[in-house]
Amino acid sequence: MQNQNHKWLILVPSILVPIAVAIMYLMPKPELQLDLKIIPFINAIINAVVSVLLVIGFTFIVNKKVDAHKKTMLTAFVLSGLFLVLYVVYHSLSKETHFGGEGWIRPVYFFLLITHIILAIVIFPLILITLSRALQQKFPQHKKIAKIVFPLWLYVTVTGVIVYLMIAPYYL
Repeated sequence: MQNQNHKWLILVPSILVPIAVAIMYLMPKPELQLDLKIIPFINAIINAVVSVLLVIGFTFIVNKKVDAHKKTMLTAFVLSGLFLVLYVVYHSLSKETHFGGEGWIRPVYFFLLITHIILAIVIFPLILITLSRALQQKFPQHKKIAKIVFPLWLYVTVTGVIVYLMIAPYYL
């Protein structure tokens, strides 16, 4: 029965979060007196820190430092959760920023952005499954999926920083 609870704790957010993000893009944006441009900057920092934590966590587990790996990966997970909350807040309250680059950089930006978005959607439930298996001490299953999740999660966090750096000059 406990395993069923874990499935619901993975399935429900994995469906609701992308739907909520999609709805947030379609909703009209309120007129605010607040300047929220700091949030994308904070999110870029969070993504950079999570990238470093993922590499450190990987190094810890390769060197059989299980407790350090666990703490590092939980920190990465919590920071990614904070990123998600700030992302939703920013995009539900702020007007969309358009990339103004021209020439060869434009398709590069959109390639990175599109792969980042698609993999962010895909990786979300995979991170939850990986965490669930670790917390249930199903380490062979955890290790099997972590080999897939690690490079995808790292790609999403690194491209998140790159996309921010590329679009930052165009924030209104």
